[in-house]
Amino acid sequence: MKKKNKKELFTKTIDELRKSLAEKRDELFLARQDLAQNKLKNVRSIFWKRKEIAQILTEIREKESAEKEELIKNAKNV
Repeated sequence: MKKKNKKELFTKTIDELRKSLAEKRDELFLARQDLAQNKLKNVRSIFWKRKEIAQILTEIREKESAEKEELIKNAKNV
């Protein structure tokens, strides 16, 4: 994933990240099907799609943990 695309992940909300995650998983599924049918020319694309999925999942987890920490902090202040 290019740096520009990586920066876009930081600006997206959790719901938008989940939608893009579903899209990437569908793309990976189709790429694996193409590989099985010998239609895929660039086998390395499967690696890159898996890497993009991992980056999206990491960003989702970071945002969720940040939200939890914020809730805990607000609960202690009350």
